[in-house]
Amino acid sequence: MKKYYGSIDGLRTIACIGIVMMHAASNSNYSLNGFLYESVIPSFTNFVFLFMAVSAFSMCCGYYEKVLNNEISFSDFYGKRFKKILPFFGILVLLDVIMSPSVGAVYEAFADLTLLFGFLPDAGNISVIGVGWFLGLIFVFYLCFPFFCVLIENRRRAWLAFAASLFYNYVCTVYFDAGRTNILYCSCFFLGGGLIYLYRGEIAKFSRVIAAVAAAAAVAVYYAAGENTITCLLVSLSLLIYAVRAEGGMLDNRITKFFGSISMEIYLSHMVIFRIIEKIGLNTAAGNGWIQYAVTVVGVLAGASLFSVVMQKAIALFFHKIRPNM
Repeated sequence: MKKYYGSIDGLRTIACIGIVMMHAASNSNYSLNGFLYESVIPSFTNFVFLFMAVSAFSMCCGYYEKVLNNEISFSDFYGKRFKKILPFFGILVLLDVIMSPSVGAVYEAFADLTLLFGFLPDAGNISVIGVGWFLGLIFVFYLCFPFFCVLIENRRRAWLAFAASLFYNYVCTVYFDAGRTNILYCSCFFLGGGLIYLYRGEIAKFSRVIAAVAAAAAVAVYYAAGENTITCLLVSLSLLIYAVRAEGGMLDNRITKFFGSISMEIYLSHMVIFRIIEKIGLNTAAGNGWIQYAVTVVGVLAGASLFSVVMQKAIALFFHKIRPNM
Protein backbone atom coordinates (compact mmCIF):
# COMPACT_ATOMS: atom_id res chain seq x y z
CA MET A 1 0.00 0.00 0.00
CA LYS A 2 1.29 3.45 -0.85
CA LYS A 3 2.17 5.69 2.08
CA TYR A 4 0.60 9.12 2.50
CA TYR A 5 3.13 11.82 3.38
CA GLY A 6 1.06 14.50 5.10
CA SER A 7 4.07 16.78 5.61
CA ILE A 8 4.27 17.29 1.85
CA ASP A 9 1.17 19.48 2.24
CA GLY A 10 3.23 21.61 4.61
CA LEU A 11 5.82 22.19 1.90
CA ARG A 12 3.11 23.12 -0.59
CA THR A 13 1.68 25.55 1.96
CA ILE A 14 5.05 27.19 2.59
CA ALA A 15 5.76 27.44 -1.14
CA CYS A 16 2.43 28.97 -2.17
CA ILE A 17 2.39 31.48 0.72
CA GLY A 18 6.00 32.42 0.01
CA ILE A 19 5.26 33.07 -3.66
CA VAL A 20 2.23 35.21 -2.72
CA MET A 21 4.48 37.22 -0.41
CA MET A 22 7.09 37.65 -3.14
CA HIS A 23 4.61 38.83 -5.78
CA ALA A 24 2.86 41.20 -3.35
CA ALA A 25 6.23 42.84 -2.71
CA SER A 26 7.53 42.88 -6.29
CA ASN A 27 4.31 44.39 -7.67
CA SER A 28 4.05 47.14 -5.04
CA ASN A 29 6.02 50.24 -4.09
CA TYR A 30 6.11 49.99 -0.32
CA SER A 31 8.73 52.01 1.55
CA LEU A 32 10.36 49.02 3.14
CA ASN A 33 13.95 47.89 3.37
CA GLY A 34 16.19 45.56 5.30
CA PHE A 35 17.42 42.01 4.76
CA LEU A 36 13.97 40.45 5.16
CA TYR A 37 12.24 42.62 2.55
CA GLU A 38 15.15 43.09 0.16
CA SER A 39 16.69 39.60 0.24
CA VAL A 40 14.54 36.97 1.94
CA ILE A 41 11.11 37.74 0.48
CA PRO A 42 12.41 38.14 -3.13
CA SER A 43 14.14 34.75 -2.78
CA PHE A 44 10.74 33.11 -2.28
CA THR A 45 10.43 33.08 -6.08
CA ASN A 46 12.64 29.98 -5.94
CA PHE A 47 9.92 28.04 -4.16
CA VAL A 48 8.89 27.05 -7.69
CA PHE A 49 11.84 24.64 -7.59
CA LEU A 50 10.51 23.15 -4.36
CA PHE A 51 7.16 22.69 -6.13
CA MET A 52 8.99 20.79 -8.90
CA ALA A 53 10.71 18.39 -6.52
CA VAL A 54 7.49 17.86 -4.56
CA SER A 55 5.53 17.26 -7.78
CA ALA A 56 7.98 14.59 -8.92
CA PHE A 57 7.96 12.87 -5.52
CA SER A 58 4.16 12.96 -5.30
CA MET A 59 3.71 11.62 -8.82
CA CYS A 60 6.08 8.77 -8.03
CA CYS A 61 4.07 7.95 -4.89
CA GLY A 62 0.95 7.58 -7.00
CA TYR A 63 2.10 6.19 -10.32
CA TYR A 64 5.76 5.04 -10.38
CA GLU A 65 5.08 1.37 -9.65
CA LYS A 66 1.99 1.33 -11.88
CA VAL A 67 3.89 2.73 -14.85
CA LEU A 68 6.79 0.30 -14.53
CA ASN A 69 4.46 -2.67 -14.03
CA ASN A 70 2.19 -1.67 -16.95
CA GLU A 71 -0.77 -1.38 -14.59
CA ILE A 72 -2.01 1.99 -15.80
CA SER A 73 -4.24 3.24 -18.60
CA PHE A 74 -2.47 6.23 -20.11
CA SER A 75 -5.79 7.44 -21.45
CA ASP A 76 -7.05 7.64 -17.86
CA PHE A 77 -3.74 9.03 -16.61
CA TYR A 78 -3.65 11.96 -19.02
CA GLY A 79 -7.41 12.39 -18.80
CA LYS A 80 -7.15 12.95 -15.04
CA ARG A 81 -4.43 15.56 -15.57
CA PHE A 82 -6.61 17.53 -18.00
CA LYS A 83 -9.73 17.22 -15.84
CA LYS A 84 -7.89 18.38 -12.73
CA ILE A 85 -6.11 21.34 -14.30
CA LEU A 86 -8.02 22.66 -17.30
CA PRO A 87 -11.40 23.76 -15.83
CA PHE A 88 -9.92 25.98 -13.10
CA PHE A 89 -7.08 27.28 -15.27
CA GLY A 90 -9.46 27.85 -18.18
CA ILE A 91 -11.73 30.06 -16.06
CA LEU A 92 -8.73 32.15 -14.99
CA VAL A 93 -7.55 32.49 -18.58
CA LEU A 94 -10.98 33.67 -19.76
CA LEU A 95 -11.18 36.16 -16.86
CA ASP A 96 -7.76 37.53 -17.78
CA VAL A 97 -8.73 37.97 -21.44
CA ILE A 98 -11.95 39.74 -20.46
CA MET A 99 -10.05 42.08 -18.14
CA SER A 100 -7.35 42.88 -20.75
CA PRO A 101 -8.72 42.05 -24.22
CA SER A 102 -6.47 42.08 -27.31
CA VAL A 103 -5.62 39.94 -30.32
CA GLY A 104 -2.42 38.85 -28.59
CA ALA A 105 -4.40 37.85 -25.50
CA VAL A 106 -6.60 35.61 -27.66
CA TYR A 107 -3.54 33.91 -29.15
CA GLU A 108 -2.02 33.40 -25.71
CA ALA A 109 -5.32 32.16 -24.31
CA PHE A 110 -5.48 29.52 -27.03
CA ALA A 111 -1.97 28.35 -26.12
CA ASP A 112 -2.89 28.32 -22.41
CA LEU A 113 -6.07 26.31 -22.94
CA THR A 114 -4.23 23.52 -24.76
CA LEU A 115 -2.01 23.14 -21.66
CA LEU A 116 0.83 22.49 -24.13
CA PHE A 117 2.33 25.97 -24.02
CA GLY A 118 5.27 24.65 -21.99
CA PHE A 119 6.70 23.43 -25.31
CA LEU A 120 6.91 27.00 -26.65
CA PRO A 121 10.43 28.49 -26.64
CA ASP A 122 9.18 31.69 -24.96
CA ALA A 123 6.50 30.33 -22.62
CA GLY A 124 7.74 32.61 -19.87
CA ASN A 125 6.70 35.65 -21.91
CA ILE A 126 3.01 34.72 -22.00
CA SER A 127 1.16 37.50 -20.21
CA VAL A 128 -2.28 35.86 -19.93
CA ILE A 129 -1.98 34.33 -16.44
CA GLY A 130 1.74 35.04 -16.51
CA VAL A 131 2.45 32.82 -13.52
CA GLY A 132 0.99 29.98 -15.56
CA TRP A 133 4.40 29.29 -17.11
CA PHE A 134 4.96 26.97 -14.15
CA LEU A 135 1.79 25.03 -14.93
CA GLY A 136 2.96 24.68 -18.53
CA LEU A 137 6.26 23.27 -17.30
CA ILE A 138 4.55 20.87 -14.89
CA PHE A 139 2.27 19.63 -17.68
CA VAL A 140 5.32 18.89 -19.84
CA PHE A 141 6.62 16.84 -16.91
CA TYR A 142 3.31 14.95 -16.75
CA LEU A 143 3.54 14.17 -20.46
CA CYS A 144 7.13 12.92 -20.00
CA PHE A 145 6.39 11.03 -16.78
CA PRO A 146 6.51 7.49 -18.26
CA PHE A 147 10.01 8.23 -19.59
CA PHE A 148 10.89 9.80 -16.24
CA CYS A 149 9.94 6.52 -14.52
CA VAL A 150 12.23 4.60 -16.87
CA LEU A 151 15.08 7.00 -16.08
CA ILE A 152 14.77 6.26 -12.36
CA GLU A 153 13.88 2.58 -12.71
CA ASN A 154 16.94 1.76 -10.62
CA ARG A 155 19.20 3.87 -8.43
CA ARG A 156 22.29 3.62 -10.63
CA ARG A 157 20.41 4.88 -13.69
CA ALA A 158 18.70 7.56 -11.62
CA TRP A 159 22.04 8.96 -10.42
CA LEU A 160 23.40 8.96 -13.97
CA ALA A 161 20.30 10.79 -15.18
CA PHE A 162 20.59 13.28 -12.30
CA ALA A 163 24.26 13.95 -13.17
CA ALA A 164 23.31 14.48 -16.82
CA SER A 165 20.50 16.84 -15.77
CA LEU A 166 22.94 18.96 -13.79
CA PHE A 167 25.17 19.31 -16.84
CA TYR A 168 22.11 20.08 -18.96
CA ASN A 169 21.22 22.85 -16.51
CA TYR A 170 24.72 24.29 -16.92
CA VAL A 171 24.61 24.05 -20.72
CA CYS A 172 21.17 25.68 -20.80
CA THR A 173 22.61 28.59 -18.82
CA VAL A 174 25.89 29.18 -20.64
CA TYR A 175 25.00 28.19 -24.21
CA PHE A 176 21.30 27.75 -25.01
CA ASP A 177 20.07 30.78 -23.03
CA ALA A 178 17.28 28.70 -21.48
CA GLY A 179 16.03 29.35 -17.96
CA ARG A 180 13.51 28.12 -15.45
CA THR A 181 10.67 27.94 -17.97
CA ASN A 182 12.54 25.17 -19.82
CA ILE A 183 12.00 21.53 -18.82
CA LEU A 184 15.62 20.55 -19.44
CA TYR A 185 16.92 23.41 -17.30
CA CYS A 186 14.62 22.27 -14.47
CA SER A 187 15.02 18.51 -14.96
CA CYS A 188 17.50 18.25 -12.08
CA PHE A 189 14.80 19.36 -9.62
CA PHE A 190 12.33 16.76 -10.90
CA LEU A 191 14.99 14.04 -10.88
CA GLY A 192 16.02 15.13 -7.39
CA GLY A 193 12.44 14.52 -6.24
CA GLY A 194 12.55 11.14 -7.96
CA LEU A 195 15.78 10.21 -6.17
CA ILE A 196 14.27 11.05 -2.81
CA TYR A 197 11.35 8.78 -3.67
CA LEU A 198 13.79 5.93 -4.38
CA TYR A 199 15.51 6.46 -1.02
CA ARG A 200 12.35 7.14 0.99
CA GLY A 201 12.84 3.95 3.04
CA GLU A 202 16.31 4.97 4.19
CA ILE A 203 15.18 8.56 4.77
CA ALA A 204 12.40 7.33 7.06
CA LYS A 205 15.12 6.01 9.39
CA PHE A 206 16.88 9.39 9.66
CA SER A 207 16.81 11.31 12.88
CA ARG A 208 14.20 14.05 12.59
CA VAL A 209 16.57 16.43 14.38
CA ILE A 210 19.38 15.74 11.91
CA ALA A 211 17.00 16.23 9.00
CA ALA A 212 15.85 19.55 10.45
CA VAL A 213 19.43 20.71 11.06
CA ALA A 214 20.40 19.73 7.51
CA ALA A 215 17.48 21.74 6.09
CA ALA A 216 18.41 24.77 8.21
CA ALA A 217 22.04 24.46 7.11
CA ALA A 218 20.97 24.33 3.46
CA VAL A 219 18.99 27.55 3.91
CA ALA A 220 22.00 29.20 5.57
CA VAL A 221 24.26 28.12 2.69
CA TYR A 222 21.75 29.53 0.21
CA TYR A 223 21.83 33.01 1.75
CA ALA A 224 25.59 32.91 2.35
CA ALA A 225 26.64 31.63 -1.08
CA GLY A 226 23.86 33.22 -3.12
CA GLU A 227 21.24 31.95 -5.54
CA ASN A 228 22.32 29.28 -8.02
CA THR A 229 21.17 25.85 -9.14
CA ILE A 230 23.15 23.99 -6.48
CA THR A 231 21.94 26.10 -3.55
CA CYS A 232 18.34 25.93 -4.81
CA LEU A 233 18.68 22.15 -5.08
CA LEU A 234 20.12 21.92 -1.57
CA VAL A 235 17.23 23.86 -0.07
CA SER A 236 14.49 22.13 -2.09
CA LEU A 237 15.74 18.59 -1.56
CA SER A 238 16.67 19.05 2.11
CA LEU A 239 13.19 20.41 2.83
CA LEU A 240 11.66 17.47 0.96
CA ILE A 241 13.83 15.03 2.92
CA TYR A 242 12.68 16.60 6.18
CA ALA A 243 9.04 16.38 5.08
CA VAL A 244 9.44 12.70 4.20
CA ARG A 245 10.96 12.07 7.61
CA ALA A 246 8.61 14.27 9.65
CA GLU A 247 5.10 13.24 10.60
CA GLY A 248 2.67 15.55 12.34
CA GLY A 249 3.71 18.89 13.75
CA MET A 250 4.01 22.13 11.82
CA LEU A 251 4.04 20.54 8.37
CA ASP A 252 1.23 18.05 8.87
CA ASN A 253 -1.98 19.45 10.35
CA ARG A 254 -5.42 20.66 9.33
CA ILE A 255 -4.18 24.07 8.20
CA THR A 256 -1.44 22.72 5.94
CA LYS A 257 -3.77 20.04 4.62
CA PHE A 258 -6.25 22.76 3.60
CA PHE A 259 -3.70 25.01 1.92
CA GLY A 260 -1.84 22.06 0.44
CA SER A 261 -4.99 20.83 -1.27
CA ILE A 262 -5.47 24.16 -3.07
CA SER A 263 -1.84 25.28 -3.36
CA MET A 264 -1.76 25.11 -7.16
CA GLU A 265 -5.07 26.96 -7.41
CA ILE A 266 -3.77 29.68 -5.08
CA TYR A 267 -0.60 29.94 -7.12
CA LEU A 268 -2.52 30.32 -10.38
CA SER A 269 -5.16 32.76 -9.11
CA HIS A 270 -3.30 34.97 -6.64
CA MET A 271 -2.17 37.57 -9.19
CA VAL A 272 -5.74 37.95 -10.49
CA ILE A 273 -6.84 38.60 -6.90
CA PHE A 274 -3.93 41.00 -6.39
CA ARG A 275 -4.97 43.03 -9.45
CA ILE A 276 -8.53 43.26 -8.10
CA ILE A 277 -7.25 44.43 -4.71
CA GLU A 278 -5.00 46.90 -6.52
CA LYS A 279 -7.87 48.32 -8.60
CA ILE A 280 -10.01 48.99 -5.53
CA GLY A 281 -7.08 50.48 -3.63
CA LEU A 282 -6.84 48.00 -0.76
CA ASN A 283 -3.12 47.58 -1.36
CA THR A 284 -2.47 51.18 -0.27
CA ALA A 285 -5.35 51.90 2.14
CA ALA A 286 -3.15 51.50 5.23
CA GLY A 287 -0.08 53.35 3.93
CA ASN A 288 3.09 51.87 2.50
CA GLY A 289 4.74 50.17 5.47
CA TRP A 290 4.83 46.73 7.01
CA ILE A 291 1.21 46.87 8.17
CA GLN A 292 -0.01 47.58 4.64
CA TYR A 293 2.23 44.89 3.20
CA ALA A 294 0.85 42.36 5.71
CA VAL A 295 -2.71 43.45 4.94
CA THR A 296 -2.07 43.02 1.20
CA VAL A 297 -0.54 39.56 1.62
CA VAL A 298 -3.37 38.37 3.88
CA GLY A 299 -5.98 39.87 1.54
CA VAL A 300 -4.49 38.20 -1.52
CA LEU A 301 -4.08 34.87 0.26
CA ALA A 302 -7.63 34.97 1.67
CA GLY A 303 -9.12 36.04 -1.66
CA ALA A 304 -7.23 33.41 -3.62
CA SER A 305 -8.17 30.71 -1.09
CA LEU A 306 -11.85 31.65 -1.19
CA PHE A 307 -11.84 31.82 -4.98
CA SER A 308 -10.08 28.45 -5.20
CA VAL A 309 -12.50 26.68 -2.84
CA VAL A 310 -15.60 28.16 -4.47
CA MET A 311 -14.41 27.33 -7.97
CA GLN A 312 -13.42 23.81 -6.97
CA LYS A 313 -16.91 23.20 -5.60
CA ALA A 314 -18.59 24.82 -8.62
CA ILE A 315 -16.54 22.76 -11.06
CA ALA A 316 -17.24 19.56 -9.12
CA LEU A 317 -20.97 20.37 -9.09
CA PHE A 318 -20.93 21.08 -12.82
CA PHE A 319 -19.31 17.73 -13.67
CA HIS A 320 -21.68 15.96 -11.28
CA LYS A 321 -24.66 17.51 -13.09
CA ILE A 322 -23.46 16.68 -16.60
CA ARG A 323 -22.09 13.20 -15.83
CA PRO A 324 -25.44 11.40 -16.32
CA ASN A 325 -25.69 12.98 -19.77
CA MET A 326 -22.16 12.11 -20.86
